[in-house]
Amino acid sequence: MKKRSKRFQAAQKKVEHGKEYSITEAFKLIKETASTKFIETIDVAVNLGVDPKHADQAIRGTVLMPHGVGKSVRVLVITKMKDKEAKEAGADFVGFDDYLQKIKEGWTDVDVIVATPEAMVELGKLGKILGPKGLMPNPKSGTVTNDVAKAVNEVKAGRVEFRVDKQGTVHVGIGKSSFEQKNLEDNFRSFMATILRMRPSTAKGQYLKSVHVSTSMGPGIKVSNQEVASITVH
Repeated sequence: MKKRSKRFQAAQKKVEHGKEYSITEAFKLIKETASTKFIETIDVAVNLGVDPKHADQAIRGTVLMPHGVGKSVRVLVITKMKDKEAKEAGADFVGFDDYLQKIKEGWTDVDVIVATPEAMVELGKLGKILGPKGLMPNPKSGTVTNDVAKAVNEVKAGRVEFRVDKQGTVHVGIGKSSFEQKNLEDNFRSFMATILRMRPSTAKGQYLKSVHVSTSMGPGIKVSNQEVASITVH
């Protein structure tokens, strides 16, 4: 069994085992359990009653965090015709043949790739490189589009992509431990409203099984299912 540090054990003692916390209580605790010397990411893990083997239950999408996520995002735009507007929107890298060649050679030093539809013919051939790193553009995540300026602006502003894993869990970072508590709560509510809105009509039984929040180096804190389920879905 993995031995926990004294710091982790001290943080864990603040969390009551088995208790479901309100959203406000949970994020108050998050601030109290962020005890490392560096700024931690605030993670959310949502276990859903879906079967990802079925395409219509493979939850995947994006959410725009109202207060960003506290990190600088490097964006590559692959396009033949929209290079000027991509650069004006703040893309870090813009090109076509040159970057396709760099990717073929193993370069993937970016966080998000945005592509115009005509570029996907060539990008699709690089699936073995981009797929495992989660970099392949996808229409569902808004990264295959002719409106590259909008896509770049949203990614830079804090748009986060998420997808359910084989166990039916969605993991996402919603901010940093340095954020104000209210800003973390706002980001959390935006994310959960998106998850609730995406409930598949074919999903049977309980959709929202459990929701936990934690710092990247801290214990999980269970959030009240009842309160989360009552978040207003726009």
